[in-house]
Amino acid sequence: MEIILLIIGFLLVALGILGSFLPALPGPPLSWLGVLCLYFVNEIEWNWWLLGITLFLTLLAVVLDYVIPAQGTKRFGGSKYGIWGTNIGLLVGLFIPPFGFIIGPFVGAFVGEMIYNSQDSSRALKAATGSFIGFLASTFFKFIVCIILLGIFIYIVSTNHQIWF
Repeated sequence: MEIILLIIGFLLVALGILGSFLPALPGPPLSWLGVLCLYFVNEIEWNWWLLGITLFLTLLAVVLDYVIPAQGTKRFGGSKYGIWGTNIGLLVGLFIPPFGFIIGPFVGAFVGEMIYNSQDSSRALKAATGSFIGFLASTFFKFIVCIILLGIFIYIVSTNHQIWF
């Protein structure tokens, strides 16, 4: 049973890394569930602090995944219309394969800014660029969180020699 939990945990962590790039998979939560699987192995002692800190980091990544693109829009001069457009574009883009999740926030911010001020397409383009840069930043952050969770998974498994004997 322990081997099955280790395999499932590793697969979840690996899927989490993929999910940091693919919008259909919630990357950091899957990776955290993989780390959580370790604690159902009898030979591994529960470390509540580690689970709590990694859960906080995971939840932070989930929240920032929505906040960072909107803040990128705002930082590049976007209005509330552009911020709303970014969020709506992100949600709509999830349903448009294969690259809707990348294009959606950009188009949403652009359309939102054009609704706000249809005369200033350069401002709308600048806000949309901020949205795209924010999307890239949030994806990078999710990837880093998933890599950290992979490192924790590998560390816990490698330091518990009783699993292997």
